[in-house]
Parts: sequence; structure tokens; C-alpha cells
Amino acid sequence: MDSLTNSLGMNGAGSKKAIWMEKIRQEAAVEQARALIDKVSDNCFDKCVPKPGSQLSSSETACINLCMEKYMAAWNVVSRKYIERIQARDI
Repeated sequence: MDSLTNSLGMNGAGSKKAIWMEKIRQEAAVEQARALIDKVSDNCFDKCVPKPGSQLSSSETACINLCMEKYMAAWNVVSRKYIERIQARDI
């Protein structure tokens, strides 16, 4: 950790705290991405595959792709608005 702190030109407790906070933010982002993928997979699969078999049909595949695209677009809109509100509070 000290070598990372020194290589970034930082020292002291404040910089270590900033490094840990960034690490926590990154881990939270990874966890949120996993949760998003799980939720999309569950919702889209349930919606598009009424009778699971050994393979997906072309219509099931198309449905899943479209569902995932819509879900991700909605997620992006909500995320941007959330970030805008947080930044507006910080000003």
C-alpha cells in the first residue's frame, strides 16, 4: 500500500483513506454490475423462455437480446439521473 501511495505522490492518513475509498467504490461498482446482470438474466429469461429446452430458439434469442437492450438502456437513464441528483446536492 505504501508503494502505491508513494507512486501516486501521496502520503499520510488522508491519502490512504482516499485510496481505500476508491477501492470500495470500485468494488461496489463491480457488485452493482453483477446484480444488474443477474436481474436482467432472470427477468429476460423468465419473459422470453416459457418452456426451457436444450437450446434457445431464434425467437427466444431475439427476445432475450431485445429485453436486455431495453433493460440496460433503462438502467443507464436511471443511473445518469441518480448521479445528476447526487452531484446537484454536492454543489
